[in-house]
Amino acid sequence: MKIVPDTSVIVDGRITKIVQEDEFKGCEVVIPEAVVSELENQANRGRETGFNGLEELKNLQELYNDGIIDLIYIGKRPTLEQISLAKGGEIDAMIRDTAQKTESTLITSDRVQMEVAKAQGLEVIYLKQEMIGYTELEIAKFFDDETMSVHLKEDVVPMAKKGTPGNIKLVKIGSRPLAYPEIERMAKEIMERTKSDFKSFIEIEREGATVVQFREYRISIARPPFSDGFEITVVRPVAKVFLNDYRLSDKLIERLRERAKGILIAGPPGAGKTTFAQAIAEFYSKNLNSIVKTMESPRDLQVSAEITQYAPLERSMEKTADILLLVRPDYTIYDELRKTRDFRIFADMRLAGVGMIGVVHATKPIDAIQRILGRVELGIIPSIVDTTIFINNGNVEAVYDVALTVKVPSGMLEADLSRPVIEIRNFDTGDLTHEIYTYGEQTIVMEVGVTTYEKTPVQKIAEREIIKEIKKTVPGARVEVDMKSDKRVTVWMDEEYIPKLIGKKGKTIDEVERRIGISIGVEPFRSSGNEEMFNVDVQLSGNYVVLNFGKDNIGTPFDILVKDEYLFTATVGKKGTIKIKKDIELAGIIMDALKRNIPIEARVRNE
Repeated sequence: MKIVPDTSVIVDGRITKIVQEDEFKGCEVVIPEAVVSELENQANRGRETGFNGLEELKNLQELYNDGIIDLIYIGKRPTLEQISLAKGGEIDAMIRDTAQKTESTLITSDRVQMEVAKAQGLEVIYLKQEMIGYTELEIAKFFDDETMSVHLKEDVVPMAKKGTPGNIKLVKIGSRPLAYPEIERMAKEIMERTKSDFKSFIEIEREGATVVQFREYRISIARPPFSDGFEITVVRPVAKVFLNDYRLSDKLIERLRERAKGILIAGPPGAGKTTFAQAIAEFYSKNLNSIVKTMESPRDLQVSAEITQYAPLERSMEKTADILLLVRPDYTIYDELRKTRDFRIFADMRLAGVGMIGVVHATKPIDAIQRILGRVELGIIPSIVDTTIFINNGNVEAVYDVALTVKVPSGMLEADLSRPVIEIRNFDTGDLTHEIYTYGEQTIVMEVGVTTYEKTPVQKIAEREIIKEIKKTVPGARVEVDMKSDKRVTVWMDEEYIPKLIGKKGKTIDEVERRIGISIGVEPFRSSGNEEMFNVDVQLSGNYVVLNFGKDNIGTPFDILVKDEYLFTATVGKKGTIKIKKDIELAGIIMDALKRNIPIEARVRNE
């Protein structure tokens, strides 16, 4: 009996088993040179399927040497053009031609190959893909309940990362370095078992690199020339968590339930972004009875069966998005956004009405938004992203609200500078943290805090003259002035004197403004007596300048001054302090004053 195995059954690793069965004992195995060339081409490109196929040909050669089978190689080597057209059927056609000329039975596990061969009148044995019972891979022996990932490399002692997000340690899990044959054996087992397990997939196969999703394990296999040695990296989620495990505020849960339709989940590598995305997916699927899909490359989210996971269709997420728009999910998890095309696909689907949750690498909460800039138009960002959630050490560390308004950006005071501004606010407190807007041809991301600038000598003289002018109008009043710009000034005075300065229907203050040529804003001092100036205890701690006010002043806003010059206003935090990063200008002014023994003063600010 003559048989011609095609590439599919050789790569499967089943042909050596078949030829030793009674039905095929003593058969003649005819290997088309086209099969050898295709396997050689795949191996040269670093693909595991090529190496597995060549290993199977070596096993057939050993059976021939032992006299169990006859083995011959026949036919012409395909041209480079024919190899490049392998997906179009050129190599399969050469294999069928060999079977026809040698009057052999074709053995294949490729259904299309079977149907074409039958149509051409060939004898065909079709081997369905075996679905064997699930057993653990050899690499499973390296895992325990605390293991997040295992790192295996030839000539290196096996290593593992253990713990939970925020508390991860890299530890040795072996006593000796692994040899090349050991790594190769495990890689071969992974590839063979992946093809026979209906819950496992080869996600990516490139030159020197293969990525497999084997049930809960995401496995990356790298070999030279892509890497400097044979390496296997295996990642597994430590635990499946749900949204309730994060103890989110009712306000945020309500936001996720009612309003959030464009969410970015951001954080550094290993912070727990994917785990949180899984919890969000389950929340929408089960609590809101929504249709949820995922877009992943590779597919490694651990979600329930109701949530369908999609990979790049024909290596293109754009094509996957086209299908998803026809499926019409309520929410789609996009894991993860890295390249410009990812952000554009995310934007297109969001603007088409699909609720989108994207996962993105970021080291700071604002970085998630900054990664979108330049990739989509500035004005549509709030239509794409309304909520960003920053994850660090497995916890929700910050939540931002994103909205568009038209106003004068902070620090610009003239009305003709009004423009569209994206406001980033702390979701819990409502405090404005950042503004994004265009200035000329530049896109500005401005951290909004208290800012200051060095006043010119003319402005300082103007402040003194304004104080004199106001005291003429309101004799006996205590007055302080702060020039905000050349056209606007803020005046502080005791509340009892303010009506006299304003005058009936604002006539008095209008007259003062006319005389000095500057717009005046009036604010009262506190009437409690706490407005008196006092020296502040200042300490340097790490990367911060720390102003100590004591726990009795927690939540109280204070004006901070140096040599009677107003610097900024801030509210005392939970530890009774105000902290300023050393790398900003305000901290530099304070540290310079300390070096010159100039006291730092404070007064209670009336709000």
